[in-house]
Amino acid sequence: MKQLNYLYGKPLSRGDFKSSAEDFMVDEILDIVLTGEGEHVCLQVIKKGENTQFVAKQIAKLAGVAPRDVSYAGLKDRHGVCSQWFSVPVAIKKHIDFSALNSDSIFVVKQTRHNRKLRTGCHSGNHFKIILRNVDMPLDILSRINAVRQGVPNYFGEQRFGHDGYNLEMAERLFAGEQIRDKKLRGIVISAARSHIFNQLVSLRVAEHGLAKTWHREVFLLSGSNAFFEDDISDETIARLSSGDIMLSAPMVGKGEKGLVEQERQWLEPYSAWQQSLGQLGLKIERRALRLIPNQLQVETLDSATIKLSFSLPKGTFATAVLRELVQHRDASKDNFNQEVVDANPA
Repeated sequence: MKQLNYLYGKPLSRGDFKSSAEDFMVDEILDIVLTGEGEHVCLQVIKKGENTQFVAKQIAKLAGVAPRDVSYAGLKDRHGVCSQWFSVPVAIKKHIDFSALNSDSIFVVKQTRHNRKLRTGCHSGNHFKIILRNVDMPLDILSRINAVRQGVPNYFGEQRFGHDGYNLEMAERLFAGEQIRDKKLRGIVISAARSHIFNQLVSLRVAEHGLAKTWHREVFLLSGSNAFFEDDISDETIARLSSGDIMLSAPMVGKGEKGLVEQERQWLEPYSAWQQSLGQLGLKIERRALRLIPNQLQVETLDSATIKLSFSLPKGTFATAVLRELVQHRDASKDNFNQEVVDANPA
């Protein structure tokens, strides 16, 4: 991540991130209307200092089902206070009081029935409250806020790649023929490789063109959709970009070259072996938004060395992509915990 280009130049200020669990608060935004009846119980849970899989296992144990039967909208960081939604199958005539899970690290806020299980990615986004401590140049952060409100490179965060990039090392071994029997881990490793290539392409575009300048021909992503199309820049496409109807994008590589413009094909040449391997694994080319816009970004100075940030992001995006354009942030949680090789926020 340190090698990726900055849109607004490398920040001058340094600060500590995740000094305590309460310094990193995440509230999952679930827009689904729950039916109140059905064979699945949906739980809104606040967890502190626990990972999502641990909570899922506790729910499964109480419900008397296998951990694989517990689903959730998205993975959340261990090192924070995070609210998120889970679902678990429970026979209609059976009642389980899931408040029995309440402890110093888990609190069940709400439980209600629904007619289907929650699926990964069914949430619309997350709201973040982040406190930066030991900030040495707060004015540099404050001077960047208005620029960052206009958007930052939509990089995947370092948690996607595992501790010290271990997921990418595993990807190299997988592409060389080594087997990964754990399907979940295999998916994480494949996703890490794809995300790494995306980051490199976005970084190259940031260095050469920024995020505002367009090429003569672009691959546009329809807002709120995975659909994309290639077209020349015209008055019509510029108007649609301005309205937010479509977005500039970069490729999530897979089989073939459909949906790639010539500049992207050139930039992908150093990653051709990985691209070919991803295609052989059955992945198709997709597109991801080039720019990430933090919604309702607010900043508050708590004291001369402490700053509080709050903002919302769409699902599958990373708060650290916003932070890195504001401050050189040090993850203080690494002082106290060993990092796990997990994807904390899959797209």
